[in-house]
Amino acid sequence: MSEAAAARKPRPRDSVATKALLLKAATEEFAEYGLAGARIDRIAERAGANKRLLYVYFGDKNQLFDAVVQEQTDAVLQSAPMDDGDLCAFAIARFDYILANPDSRRIAAWRTFEQTEPSDTERGAFRARIEAVEKAQRAGRIRTDIPAADLFAFVLRLTESWLSGPPALLAAGSKDPLSPKRLQQHRTALQAAVRSLVEPP
Repeated sequence: MSEAAAARKPRPRDSVATKALLLKAATEEFAEYGLAGARIDRIAERAGANKRLLYVYFGDKNQLFDAVVQEQTDAVLQSAPMDDGDLCAFAIARFDYILANPDSRRIAAWRTFEQTEPSDTERGAFRARIEAVEKAQRAGRIRTDIPAADLFAFVLRLTESWLSGPPALLAAGSKDPLSPKRLQQHRTALQAAVRSLVEPP
């Protein structure tokens, strides 16, 4: 085959790479506009891919949003594991992850706002974390006078307390609320607060 003929021959589609590009573009779009405001055309344009492929790989826009939520959930689970019920380590790992990945926090906020019914996967993920806290309670590593679900809920929200705080609070608390120095101060404070909350009285 001549070089000219080889150049004209269609290249095989790399479906894995295309799906990854579409998922990344969808994450950016949903993080910015939410499920209702996101547009399939913009997602395809962001990814540099044919819009038809989005429907082929993911189905409709709702299914694409579910795929983005699932990817973000998996990423947080891997970045902030809690098999041993160590809520202090979990809090710091989750804070570090959402600080480095702001789209993850935005996706979670849109998910809570626009889709209130949890998936079986989400239920299972939270159930596993609550069970890890219960196991740590039975082992005497953390306090037992607060139910495991409540204790985990408190810690979960503490990890976002500064990054999701009202702009007026951030401005009142620091001249540069997202500077590396201020974020390090909050990280240290977060660790102390969670330790104080979860240690046995």
